[in-house]
Amino acid sequence: LLASGVIAAEQMDSIPLGLRLLTAASKAEGCAPDRGDDLVASSSSAAQRACTLIHRNAIDQAVNDDNWKLAVKLLQLMNERSLTPATSVMRKVVSVCTKMEKSRKATALLLDWVTRAEEGKAEKPPLPIFNNVVNTCEICGEEDLTLVVLEALKKVHETEGNIVTTNIALKRLAKQGNLIAVEGLIIGMLQAGVEPNVVSYTTAIGGCVKAEDSAMAYEWMKRMRSRNVLPNYHTYNTALAACLDGKFESTARASTIATEMIGEVGREIAEGLKGTVEYNSVVPDKYTKVLARSLMKQLRENWRADDINIQVAKSTLRVPLLQLVDFEKSDAASEAKRRKEETCSADGDEECVDDVISRVVSMTKEHRRMEV
Repeated sequence: LLASGVIAAEQMDSIPLGLRLLTAASKAEGCAPDRGDDLVASSSSAAQRACTLIHRNAIDQAVNDDNWKLAVKLLQLMNERSLTPATSVMRKVVSVCTKMEKSRKATALLLDWVTRAEEGKAEKPPLPIFNNVVNTCEICGEEDLTLVVLEALKKVHETEGNIVTTNIALKRLAKQGNLIAVEGLIIGMLQAGVEPNVVSYTTAIGGCVKAEDSAMAYEWMKRMRSRNVLPNYHTYNTALAACLDGKFESTARASTIATEMIGEVGREIAEGLKGTVEYNSVVPDKYTKVLARSLMKQLRENWRADDINIQVAKSTLRVPLLQLVDFEKSDAASEAKRRKEETCSADGDEECVDDVISRVVSMTKEHRRMEV
């Protein structure tokens, strides 16, 4: 009788009624050692299908409402009632937990999914799900969980992950200023046939900010060029931030980096932007100006400490830094802004250039605080 009621509830699209009937069945006496709701769900193929659809639709509603607790509870009930959740259902439940930054619950669900896959009860979790969970663990500062998920990824997919996963792992190491581990991870990427991108190298340079190692930051810039990966303005900003350690050698290195940035800007204006503003442009932004000013102050302290002659400093090292400070007043800046506007318009992006700059200023400031 209850099975017929559940089938009718599904046909009427009455999710609450169907769930209430199954709850009533779970409390029925005389079913031991089985559960009443389990017996109802397995009584016929029609009942099983109805129960599965009711739970799936209820989970969809919970996910749409960002109700992660309800979504998790419903998934748990599916398992208790011997109902097999589809991969799409499990993905949605894990995703809503990552969206709400519930790293521990998302990790627990993912690991349970991995166990079910090993037992042949489910398909193995797709790589993007691992990426989402790793990213959530990073956001929540759960470094131990990050390692657990990465190990599970390696076990399930027999890989260290794709570029997204690896960049997330790089971010964790860069936050710690662990340059040896960062270098090892990028070498591992290359050995696994995963080519590091501009985000990978910029993140590695971000680790140099934490470690106050401007020499290694510049070394990473040379390495990325050797792999035909061109730095963008995020990369340059991060490398300049790594030079803010008070040392004269770092100031001189920052001047070299500024010279290269100015040269790349001229090339971009002459040849046109190839790619997107966000990932390919080298045009200085407002944060570049802030960094250049700070480096000019550092240079002033250097000559006051007799690290360099003041006249030599003003005629050499300060020149490219001053060019970055005054860039927005130059003809090159006007041309760059015009081209950016054309790019945004051509891409159908309604955001104006100032909006884009505001967003990336926030991102690059995070680099300086090591939120790479």
